[in-house]
Amino acid sequence: MSDFITTLIASIFVFGLLIIFHELGHFIIAKSVNIKVNEFSIGFGPILLKKSRGETLYSVRVLPLGGYVKMEGEDEASEDERSFSKKPPLHKMAVIAAGPIMNFVLAILLIALIGFFAGVATTEIGAVVAGSPAEQSGIKPGDRIVSINDIKITQWEQVVNIIGSSPEKTLKIVVERNERLETYNVRPIKKTMRNGGYRGIIGIESRVKKYSIIVSLENGIQRTYWMTKMIFLGLINMILGKVKPDVVGPVGIIHIVGEAAKIGFLNLIYLAGIISINLGLFNLLPIPALDGSRLLFILIEGLRGKPIDPEKEGLIHLIGFAILMMLMVFIAYKDFIRFDLL
Repeated sequence: MSDFITTLIASIFVFGLLIIFHELGHFIIAKSVNIKVNEFSIGFGPILLKKSRGETLYSVRVLPLGGYVKMEGEDEASEDERSFSKKPPLHKMAVIAAGPIMNFVLAILLIALIGFFAGVATTEIGAVVAGSPAEQSGIKPGDRIVSINDIKITQWEQVVNIIGSSPEKTLKIVVERNERLETYNVRPIKKTMRNGGYRGIIGIESRVKKYSIIVSLENGIQRTYWMTKMIFLGLINMILGKVKPDVVGPVGIIHIVGEAAKIGFLNLIYLAGIISINLGLFNLLPIPALDGSRLLFILIEGLRGKPIDPEKEGLIHLIGFAILMMLMVFIAYKDFIRFDLL
């Protein structure tokens, strides 16, 4: 299979998955609060496929870079009692917030899927290397690491990071063994890395659990929370000017997705999870045309006790959408240069 076909199929899969989950969130909650949905669309532009079922038109359009749930009275005046504009603010907020929330749910499921098949590194020790600092201190296989230097341990990555960044520094490691806590002082030894640097090791391996739904879901939730936190902090630092802005548009994402697909399916799934988190966070920003802006308008409506003129709000979103499209064109141009695609 050529690189182009691989990239095309992988991109359609990833974008399709993200869009379907996002729009499905809006759709399900809209239906649950009895809002009339005129159309559920995957993609923009001319219609490729369509099917009407009940009062809703389901369509697939040419450009698979987005989608929408067209609700009665969302961007225009409507006297229909089932219109979006006639619903109370809490119902509206639930409908709008459901899209980004579903992106986080998707990320949890994708990361959990990887953990289910590839395994999840737990905080339980699976093996101790003979003669290692861990063995000499008294740590044994089966011990569960509870804390290191009074830092609570919930993920194996914390163990790797703390020990790795502490070569030749004595660490206080607390483990649980037979429902009792044991404390050991362990001094990691230096290990030379390929890049010439050093990292600390104490000679332990994690017990990896495969095919466990509960462990995989826990890992999915933990990693999604951690990545969301890191992405959010990175965004704040960019806004504050502490780090250089580094934004990738659809062209760059398609290129990265293609590269991930060449490595393997699980790698592609993991990347889709990361993109889904980014999409969820981005949509919550108070930028016109995005869900975050709509949530802001609904919040203002709740505070002032009456809705904002739908046509005025719709105009603001239209202008915001136009600006976003121009920005996307600019970012796409930068992506072509960055990834040497011209």
